[in-house]
Amino acid sequence: MRKVDRTALPRRAQTYLDSRQATAGVRQAQGTLNIDREWKAARQTQAVGVVLATLRQMMGLRERCMYCVDSHGTDIEHFRPKASYPLAAFQWSNLLLCCTECGRFKGSSFPMAGLSPLLIDPTVEDPWRHIDFDPDTGNLSARFDLALGKWSAMGEATVEVLRLDRREAMATGYLRCFRRLAALVRTAMPRLADGTTTATALSGNLKDADDHGLLAWCLGGNGRVLEPFNELHLQYPGVWVECVAAIQ
Repeated sequence: MRKVDRTALPRRAQTYLDSRQATAGVRQAQGTLNIDREWKAARQTQAVGVVLATLRQMMGLRERCMYCVDSHGTDIEHFRPKASYPLAAFQWSNLLLCCTECGRFKGSSFPMAGLSPLLIDPTVEDPWRHIDFDPDTGNLSARFDLALGKWSAMGEATVEVLRLDRREAMATGYLRCFRRLAALVRTAMPRLADGTTTATALSGNLKDADDHGLLAWCLGGNGRVLEPFNELHLQYPGVWVECVAAIQ
């Protein structure tokens, strides 16, 4: 998983969403709103095609799902389900890129703690504040917060809704990514010692290999205490700082 920077929509697409949302608000007040029909009609327009294209651009060349970062993102996802939150159906801040499997698991689920969502919105929250990675199985689980002495509630809810601890194919993808990153660090350390590579080269190679957003866990989460990342931290603190800066 990874934190996703939300970019601004092209002006015409944003104006279209605003117009559709205003219309939905009027129809909601009149008691005539059918949000599924409204969205289905809008989904066929060029403007919403631009919305989808923008979401894909936000996820880079491989256009991964914003929830699992393992599968290809296939369609627009409503973070707050449109059936329960029709007045958020056309809000740009409520739209994500989702794969078929995550969309099927999430469905209309939207756990809350009072007025606050428990599901992680990766364009708002850094998922690694709430999610942990198991380098033995590849599964994702809730992160234990030592300061609070309990598991992250957002992590628990997100793992449960999206079944992040029960998806074998996804776990395999995360394991392969972790092993690539670890191999790059192991290969680079003797070259850092003899000057045949640089911190800039290593950080660039790590970013290129990180197709699951795991670098933030390896360098800033619980992964930093594991070999070989702990060795890089101890032996080459300057390189470590540059690698951490490269992912922020």
